[in-house]
Amino acid sequence: MSISLPVCPCQINPSSDDISAPLLYTDCCQPFHDSLLSKEANKIGDVNPDTAERLMRSRYSAFVLVKPEYIVKTTLPSQQNLLEIKSIESWAKETDWAGLEIVAHTPKLGKRHAQVKFKAYFNTSDSLKKIQAHHELSAFVKVTGKADNNATWYFLDPTIEMTISQKQPCICGSGEKFKRCCGAYI
Repeated sequence: MSISLPVCPCQINPSSDDISAPLLYTDCCQPFHDSLLSKEANKIGDVNPDTAERLMRSRYSAFVLVKPEYIVKTTLPSQQNLLEIKSIESWAKETDWAGLEIVAHTPKLGKRHAQVKFKAYFNTSDSLKKIQAHHELSAFVKVTGKADNNATWYFLDPTIEMTISQKQPCICGSGEKFKRCCGAYI
């Protein structure tokens, strides 16, 4: 199902007075959502965000538009089965989203990692409807597919409990030890 939104949710920034023309949903996050959600489970779509910031923006839009499957599929594959899709969906539906501000994007940390510092704005449920901000520094990893050599960005979810030692192979499949790869960012 295609939703026609005038402005992409990731383009709304309530803390900015910038009057530049924000992108439409069809020109921004919709191609990522449609591509990934139209593919079989755990398969990468034809259109992928080319930076960690673009992935962050598309994930925010997926929360606003209640697309929990997209949130799951853009999380590191070794963490996906540990996510509770119903909880993601409930949280997305219960939150009155108000906008996104990218505070900083560090596109290259080592060989395959990046970070995005952002503020996701939301309205409180009280009668005053005050805007609050969830401020986060998120880590992302670029994983190269073995079969097709395509690289895809994934979110590293630090809230997922995993039993892995620092000396085990990394959860991203890089072949490096966890402590020298994703362990530094989780």
